Amino acid sequence: MCDSGTCNWWFLMGNCTSGNPTDNIIVNHDFYKGLYSWHPNCCNGFIVSANSGNQVGLSPKSGGNYAVIKNRTEHWQGLEQDITRKISPGSTYSVSACVGVSGPLSGSTDVMATLKLLNHGSGASYMFIGKTSVSKGKWEMVEGTFSLPTVPNQVIFYLEGPPPGVELLIDSVVIRCPSSSKSESTSIGCSAVGDEVIINPQFEDGLSNWSGRGCQVVLHDSMADGKIVPETGKVFASASERTQNWNGIQQEITGRVQRKLAYNVTAVVRIFGNNVTTATVQATLWIHTPDRGEQYIGIGKVQATDKDWVQLQGKFLLNGSPSRVIIYLEGPPPGTDILVNALSVKHAEKIPPLPPPIIENPDYGVNIITNSQLSDGTNGWFPLGNCNLNAASGSPKILPPMARDSLGVHEPLSGRYILVKNRTQTWMGPAQMITDKLKLFLTYQVSAWVRIGSGASGPQNVNVALGVDNQWVNGGQAEIKDGRWHEIGGSFRIEKQPSKVMVYVQGPAAGVDFMVAGLQIFPVDRVARFKHLARQTDKTRKRDVILQFSGSESSSLFGTSVTVMQTQNSFPIGSCINRTNIENEDFVDFFVKNFNWAVFENELKWYWTEPQRGNFNYKDADDMLALCQNNKIETRGHCIFWEVQSSVQQWIQALNKIDLMKAVQNRLTGLLTRYKGKFRHYDVNNEMLHGSFYKDRLGKDIRTYMFKTANQLDPSATLFVNDYHVEDGRDTRSYPEKYIEQIIDLQLQGAPVGGIGIQGHIDNPVGPIVCSALDKLGVLGLPIWFTELDVSSLNEHIRGEDLEVMIREAFAHPAVEGVMLWGFWELFMSRDNAHLVDAEGEINEAGKRFLALKHEWLSHSHGRIDIQGQFEFRGFHGTYVVEVETELNKVSRTFVVDKGDSPLVVSIDL
Repeated sequence: MCDSGTCNWWFLMGNCTSGNPTDNIIVNHDFYKGLYSWHPNCCNGFIVSANSGNQVGLSPKSGGNYAVIKNRTEHWQGLEQDITRKISPGSTYSVSACVGVSGPLSGSTDVMATLKLLNHGSGASYMFIGKTSVSKGKWEMVEGTFSLPTVPNQVIFYLEGPPPGVELLIDSVVIRCPSSSKSESTSIGCSAVGDEVIINPQFEDGLSNWSGRGCQVVLHDSMADGKIVPETGKVFASASERTQNWNGIQQEITGRVQRKLAYNVTAVVRIFGNNVTTATVQATLWIHTPDRGEQYIGIGKVQATDKDWVQLQGKFLLNGSPSRVIIYLEGPPPGTDILVNALSVKHAEKIPPLPPPIIENPDYGVNIITNSQLSDGTNGWFPLGNCNLNAASGSPKILPPMARDSLGVHEPLSGRYILVKNRTQTWMGPAQMITDKLKLFLTYQVSAWVRIGSGASGPQNVNVALGVDNQWVNGGQAEIKDGRWHEIGGSFRIEKQPSKVMVYVQGPAAGVDFMVAGLQIFPVDRVARFKHLARQTDKTRKRDVILQFSGSESSSLFGTSVTVMQTQNSFPIGSCINRTNIENEDFVDFFVKNFNWAVFENELKWYWTEPQRGNFNYKDADDMLALCQNNKIETRGHCIFWEVQSSVQQWIQALNKIDLMKAVQNRLTGLLTRYKGKFRHYDVNNEMLHGSFYKDRLGKDIRTYMFKTANQLDPSATLFVNDYHVEDGRDTRSYPEKYIEQIIDLQLQGAPVGGIGIQGHIDNPVGPIVCSALDKLGVLGLPIWFTELDVSSLNEHIRGEDLEVMIREAFAHPAVEGVMLWGFWELFMSRDNAHLVDAEGEINEAGKRFLALKHEWLSHSHGRIDIQGQFEFRGFHGTYVVEVETELNKVSRTFVVDKGDSPLVVSIDL
């Protein structure tokens, strides 16, 4: 029994009596993350916290939160969680749940713990675990045990029992395997982290369980007259007589890996023969599923040599339940042997996240460049290479706009500049050592005025660069076509301690003089920027609302309590998904709860829908579209064409001009007719600033033709341009002015360009630089979307801060109408260290920052109806529920706050 005194279960704060919290297979067991991973079963739920002020007759037993399950119309309705991937056959599990009740109940009622077992083709069965008698005002314990001889396709744990109308309260839930070792407990039921999946991983048993994939496999104790020997152990294997790149050594691991678990792969490899000294060796997973056929998953790769053994590392996760799984090594050119000393596959251990960086005395806004104003000539500067530096006068005295936005009121520049002459290489220019002035994890903004001398033939690129231990880091660049002064704006961050950092300005062709003025490198104050954005957001995304109440009791409504709760912000925040993701219930759960738009990573691209001529695959896109439609999630179509040649399938590249034009027409007709009215947006011809395959082959007019034809086939879809590095100052091929020029050129030719896509693959973003690009593009009057946003940092706290910079800038800017993340789940993103949720479903610090932003942008208000029968508040655009408590009853209504400048009057009839 768990009454109003001490609750003696092992995981409660200050009352650990047995076990270890990591033994618990329940995710979010104490509702610290709200209802994440939990599902109210045909009813509704919400969270009560110790300081929420609206507790349902009980204080949280664990000191934190508890769940309230309401609007129950059947005894069996309650709260459930899918625990399929946590269960091992034959293991015995103990269950403990602290529960209560509230609402219209006299006396006591039973609360039960139950398992729902689902097998494809045989329906559902149920297993009773335990029950307890509960009355209002007390916490009680449900306890029991269960064991499953085999694990069905789905195992769902749930709590049920009270009569309809009675609210079920749940403080915490524990399911643990008592036989598991505390030091090795893991989410694989009672099995241990570190169990080896590979049989005979170091070939101690010869080639047992190994085979060749299209080639021969041979065991060796040495090769090359004894020059090649094992790095560890006594033997190694070789995949020889290879005639294809995919030939290699393999092992079937069907039944030894579980879905929704992450596995680390480590292999010790090298190459031999065919006069190849270096080649890529890749670990690949081949899986077969009855409904989708063959799939290949790249796990990891390494550049191997013929001189030494190297370690290949990677990680994988199976979303679905394949009928067969094979791991193999491949990659080097035919005729080159792959040598393998060991190959290991183990369930991945949880790696504790890095702590938030502590930065002492950040000195925000302070320039770290010595003699930036050249008041002491060129002292502090040195020429990189055989060029000459001289100080001169005549440069701008105002700060460049992006720096001014960061620094605010600032003393004017000196008007002096460095003239760089006699350059014989593009990299030559003025330089400074700044090693001792940099602080790790600070984001630095780069700002300068630059200009080129006369005599240049064609546009010149000027770049502020950093040499960090001899590695080039891009600090920002500009393309200059004339003799005017131009602004360079960029950013960088250093996350590992360097031994040497040099900043230098470079870029124009040899023999071209250039000038640099007012170079500044300073750390940015993101918190101060966030405060500014909050004020801007209030103007852009909120509206004044007047609730006007009426009804039979309207005369007595004065002073009646009103609670307004926003249930959904209407601003589009979506994510990229792929076909394998939707087989993972945990992924789908997070996706549908936190995003209202979707874009398909690859499944709508031409190389996916028609990989070989006439061989179509729309099933994957159809499945994904069905998921989105069932969950009322809007979709973007990405993309009809892709202008970058390396992304065009070989059969398309091999066509002559006439056949290529026919193929383009067929692609437009086939795709746009099939999905007419189903995709709200289309990226028509992806990355036209960075590629020109169709333009080169079919002429400039082909781009306009694509837009016009797409519009004719599906007039309901908004047609977007889409490109990258538009917003960060890093790429002279795609800065805002070039993008604007391209869009206007398309429009002048009659192309119905309806939206501007900024991909948003960005590092160490600086708000004013991003905002500057948005301001420039916003002049066109077209909606702007971030279409593929991701940020990357090994430190989750920094990653979350970078993401917050981007989403806050987008949300505050009036021209931005939506943000799409390019994924959120580990192992299913195009960039490493960019995920918000780890492979097995745990939300990391970056993910928590993202969810906190979404919560911040939900408006809530509480008060009383005034003498005029009104209640006023200011809230974000979106869907709301208003609850009014009269003397007789509680009434709730739903309403929507749309965009608008004038106050919105909403009539509420009670």
